[in-house]
Amino acid sequence: MTPGPGRRLIPAYLVTGGRSAPTGPALDRLAVLIRTESSLPPDTGSEQRRLCELLEPGALTVVECAAHLELPVSATVFLATDLVAAGHLHARPPIPSAGEIDRSLVERLLVGLRSLH
Repeated sequence: MTPGPGRRLIPAYLVTGGRSAPTGPALDRLAVLIRTESSLPPDTGSEQRRLCELLEPGALTVVECAAHLELPVSATVFLATDLVAAGHLHARPPIPSAGEIDRSLVERLLVGLRSLH
């Protein structure tokens, strides 16, 4: 059976080496991945190479990488975890959501800005 449009030739579980858990601490799906300067060894898998090439111009979250690679997020977490452990990627935790804004502070700021005119 040949794959149809949009179907992968290699199943996602083979990309992870058949593992059911990452080798290191699992990354959050919103963790930001950044490529390091280290060169990849010759035996690096094609999917890991694609992930590193994707991050050459800048940083992306794990979810964004998964979308570009057309892989499940869980498989991308496996790939990224291995690359972080090997020193080929840096992972930054997601930025926490902002807390409640003090309305009185914003009102005082607005009054101060208006007084500058």
